[in-house]
Amino acid sequence: MELRIATYNIHKGESFAHRPIIRELKHAICSLDADIVFLQEVQGRHDRKGALFAPDWHHKGQDEYLADMTQYCAYGKNAVYEFGHHGNALLSVYPIVGQTNTDVSDHSLEQRGILHCEVQAGPLRIYCYVVHLGLFKGSRIRQTKALIETVNRTSPPGAPIIIAGDFNDWQVNLSDMLRKGLGVNEVFDGIDSAPAKTFPAIFPFFRLDRIYTRGFSITGARVMRGRPWTQLSDHAPLFATLNIGI
Repeated sequence: MELRIATYNIHKGESFAHRPIIRELKHAICSLDADIVFLQEVQGRHDRKGALFAPDWHHKGQDEYLADMTQYCAYGKNAVYEFGHHGNALLSVYPIVGQTNTDVSDHSLEQRGILHCEVQAGPLRIYCYVVHLGLFKGSRIRQTKALIETVNRTSPPGAPIIIAGDFNDWQVNLSDMLRKGLGVNEVFDGIDSAPAKTFPAIFPFFRLDRIYTRGFSITGARVMRGRPWTQLSDHAPLFATLNIGI
């Protein structure tokens, strides 16, 4: 079975220059033709900017608007403020048969969470985790330990898992922890390609975004560069093709 996946920090539907681009984002994400999309910085409520940005979607969350091209979506609320809230989301062409959101906030200045979804792809149950870790090294280490505990608690031993998102791990300190704690591999491991630099999208220099898997073989992985991605979020998305025998 082949599975096409992507991860993307959509910057709350604003471009790097703070221009509203939710419609353009929808078209771009749809063009990936991915089966499962892991999203970060998704606004679930947007009272102040919604109507101004796109009158045809401001009565629903960005996850629901973007999921019009798919059949299923899930949203985990993390950061709450006066005019709304944002968090992580998962879009899937396959049914999402379970979801939980785990708060891994490390201090009051950053609200972070892990969105855990169980996706039923035919006879295969896939355990998906959408991640957005903090800006401080100590926070990221503690949040990664919480991620390992969450995955081990919510997925059966040896079950196929996908962990994807914005790890803010530009020094690549967390991969070994995840490999040892969960038996995962990063999708770029062993692939003869340039490092997966995703930030800033207009001239990627930092490796902030990751996809880790267990139980899959990786047949391809790449950073989506150039237009339209340089005109959208401050991050570039990652795209990978996985295979699993069923």
